[in-house]
Amino acid sequence: MPSEKKISSASDCISFMQAGCELKKVRPSSRIYNRFFTLDPDLQALRWEPSKKDVEKAKLEISAVKEIRLGKNTDTFRNNGLADQISEDCAFSIIHGENYESLDLVANSADVANIWVSGLRYLVSRSKQALDLIDGHQNTPRFAWLRSVFEAADVDGNGIMLEDTAVELIKQLNPALKESKIRLKFKEIQRSKEKLTTRVTQEEFCEAYTELCTRPEVYFLLVQISKNKEYLDANDLMLFLEAEQGVMHITEEMCLDIIHRYEFSEEGQLKGFLAIDGFTQYLLSPECDIFDPEHQKVVQDMTQPLSHYYINASHNTYLVEDQVRGPADINGYVRALKMGCRSIELDVCDGPDDEPIICNRNSMTSSLAFRHVIEVINKLAFVSSEYPLILCLGNHCSVEQQKVMVLQLRKVFGNKLYTDTPLSSEAYLPSPEKLKMKIIIKGKKLPYGQDLLEGEVTDEDEEAEISRRMSEESLWEPKTTWLCKGLSDMVSICKSVKFTDFESSMKSQNYWEICSFSESEASKISNEYPEDFVNYNKKFLSRIYPSAMRIDSSNVNPQDFWNCGCQIVAMNYQTPGPMMDLHTGWFLQNGGCGYVLRPSVMREEVSYFSANTKGIVPGASPQVLHVKIISGQNFPKPKGACAKGDVIDPYVCIEVHGIPADCAEQRTKTVQQNTDNPIFDESFEFQINLPELAMIRFVVLDDDYIGDEFIGQYTVPLECLQPGYRHVPLRSFVGEIMEHVTLFVHIAITNRSGGGKAQKRSLSVRIGKKTRDYTMLRNTSLKTIDDIFKLAVHPLGEATDMRDNMQNAIVSVKELCGLPPITSLKQCILTLSSRLVNSDNVPSVALNMKDNFPYLEPLGTLTDVQKKVLAAYDLMIQESKLLIETADAVYDKIVQCQKTGMEFHEELHNLGTKEGLKGRKLSKAIESFAWNITVLKGQGDLLKNAKNEALENMKQIQLACLSCGLSRAGSGAVDAKSKRSLEAIEEKETGDENGRL
Repeated sequence: MPSEKKISSASDCISFMQAGCELKKVRPSSRIYNRFFTLDPDLQALRWEPSKKDVEKAKLEISAVKEIRLGKNTDTFRNNGLADQISEDCAFSIIHGENYESLDLVANSADVANIWVSGLRYLVSRSKQALDLIDGHQNTPRFAWLRSVFEAADVDGNGIMLEDTAVELIKQLNPALKESKIRLKFKEIQRSKEKLTTRVTQEEFCEAYTELCTRPEVYFLLVQISKNKEYLDANDLMLFLEAEQGVMHITEEMCLDIIHRYEFSEEGQLKGFLAIDGFTQYLLSPECDIFDPEHQKVVQDMTQPLSHYYINASHNTYLVEDQVRGPADINGYVRALKMGCRSIELDVCDGPDDEPIICNRNSMTSSLAFRHVIEVINKLAFVSSEYPLILCLGNHCSVEQQKVMVLQLRKVFGNKLYTDTPLSSEAYLPSPEKLKMKIIIKGKKLPYGQDLLEGEVTDEDEEAEISRRMSEESLWEPKTTWLCKGLSDMVSICKSVKFTDFESSMKSQNYWEICSFSESEASKISNEYPEDFVNYNKKFLSRIYPSAMRIDSSNVNPQDFWNCGCQIVAMNYQTPGPMMDLHTGWFLQNGGCGYVLRPSVMREEVSYFSANTKGIVPGASPQVLHVKIISGQNFPKPKGACAKGDVIDPYVCIEVHGIPADCAEQRTKTVQQNTDNPIFDESFEFQINLPELAMIRFVVLDDDYIGDEFIGQYTVPLECLQPGYRHVPLRSFVGEIMEHVTLFVHIAITNRSGGGKAQKRSLSVRIGKKTRDYTMLRNTSLKTIDDIFKLAVHPLGEATDMRDNMQNAIVSVKELCGLPPITSLKQCILTLSSRLVNSDNVPSVALNMKDNFPYLEPLGTLTDVQKKVLAAYDLMIQESKLLIETADAVYDKIVQCQKTGMEFHEELHNLGTKEGLKGRKLSKAIESFAWNITVLKGQGDLLKNAKNEALENMKQIQLACLSCGLSRAGSGAVDAKSKRSLEAIEEKETGDENGRL
């Protein structure tokens, strides 16, 4: 059967519109009508039927159209009671007339909405030229380039070539295409012309390439960002990169370099423009990958104590199969170390000929010489990361063979071994930076102060758990083993001890001692005492290992334990699946060095955090993640699937993993029978309370009545997402990147209540004062301290109001411009400037820098619509100015309360005793104190970030106004003044960064 023709040009859009289709017409009264819309053959008007109006009135002249908006971005949509039932991606509005009235429509699919929006925008921008469009679309630079490609391959110059040659040529231009699909397309074209031949003409070659290699969703994007042209020039590309992709400090030279690297046609290279094929190639390049290249190198502070990091850890590293039958295999170590693992396990037993061996003690079928294993470890220890490697030694050897181990360890590792005696004067472990290129042994140690050559120590914790499960609980006693002094001396800052309870640990555990917890024990603690677990992990290392009952070597969910601050969650690397995907995805960040710094709220000595927090985390900046799943590319058939032949019905799941309050999952609709380029076009929003612990997992599945089959996945930390239009490289079930298999998505991250990263856009919803979420301070029941914290209530309220008022004002301007909340301010000003022109297309306002703030001054009489827009703009500047000018004073008050409160930190127990508090009441008072300190620090940081964001906004607005020509015509003095003001804003920003804020 012939495949459905793709939209690959403006003429395709216009032909579709002339044929007409059914659209839903939305009225302000909340009523929705089905109407059949068509474009007149002369391209002058849009008509619909049936209608009660006269035939000549049920139409809209193209000349009256002001703009076309995609999405639910008019008052009619915003105020419609049924708006929630209308898909954002299927809705669009035609703004027309001097009063900017809207004709609000809903298509049956996002694809149809895109065709109407692209076609109408093209007509509005080109009006009279559009009449010649249908005949002239073959004369584009793209077709000239394709003809030159064909002619170069047509050695005989006959204008015809063998089908095999044409297929090979298209494969060279687009390696992702399957040969069978190209051949089918040629047969389809020739059958439509009633030809039966194995030769291809130039016209057929161009038609086949255009049909096969034009992705409609990329074409629609190209038209949108090129201001309705069919190519991007350097200015279009610069705006796209700045406003949409979040790229900072972009220049015209950088854009021309991109064009030269990715544009296919010679004409495009010479004239400096990017057509559809070059743009598609650019979007598929590593430059548009979803993973932020900044995080491909070490970007975090590596000078904190070791206990402040999550550490990439492996369980039973020597296994490549399950833990019951699996033999010991050196490849287990090779794989783990190449993947950046920083904590590996060695179970060592007595071997023949006085040579210790590493083996699976459940299955003694094969073993590895201990010496050979540590030689491989030594070779690969610091290939993927220069930060310390922890060897978790499971010692089951006799004293004689332990001595052999000691000699081999010293000989192989030499001065890489870290054996320094920990100093009792220190309070925390050394940092990864200090321990670079060091190997740390974790194991049992003989008691300090006893000069023994050997002695008895209790079993390793994991061994103890297995023994306990195999015996009667009441009769069980921990086994002891003999340990030689040489091996004991090799253990320095990772001495294994048994955990009893938090109270005992906080009193008597040394910072260089590490506890191992079984999965079940750690789960129980994390559910019952999450706050205590977090506080414990600020100072001490915790290692979590999977239950011995996991005989299939399945994995724990590491996120459950990361949420409580546990650093070393040991994973069965040999078992792929969702849990291993989370682990691998998490440690992609920070250059894949195997160490990830925990959120500050989980590190600071006086701070409060509980993984079970239901809402906003004090001290964290809550965000909204906006994900649009646009399309997929080249999905393979699931392995082992045979029920449906070569056909698949894909859909996409978006999972958010993090603290329980953030965990969520949503899915797209299923696209029937499409593997090559399924179009989803669906948007989703996720509320994120603790962004630093959040991860996103994209999963593609084949919808099947027998059971949905796995196609591919990609997991990435929220902090590593790049905003804008991105391709997601999908991984197979075993974690390998699949060539040419991608998801095309749009990502935006917005602040839920101010602050956050300025370059990641603005607030997603308006917050009214009555529904505003003020973070409350808690009563400690200690009068002296409560009196101090009461002084912070007013400045905290002021800070929240200033942040939210500024964000609300920004949202109002965006709404009046008919733009979604995720739009950048630069895009907003560009749209605004098109509104603020008179009938002669001359700006009706001019940029006026007052006190270094970019005000817009009327140059004559404004229409009511223009007055409304200008009033909203003025309010945005006023709210930003208020925040910038008063943030320092409010911040100082908040910080002062925090400092004064901290002066009483050491006295809390004495103050509690004087007030008669003890036991649980005293603990509650200390917890409330930590909560308040965390709130004060967090809210101060949010205000600081909001001020920096406001300064950046003012700079971006001024630059956008200047690029739109809103400075007074012919006034060099004004431009010079604007430039000085811009420098003043930059100086103010730099000064603030160096000063208090």
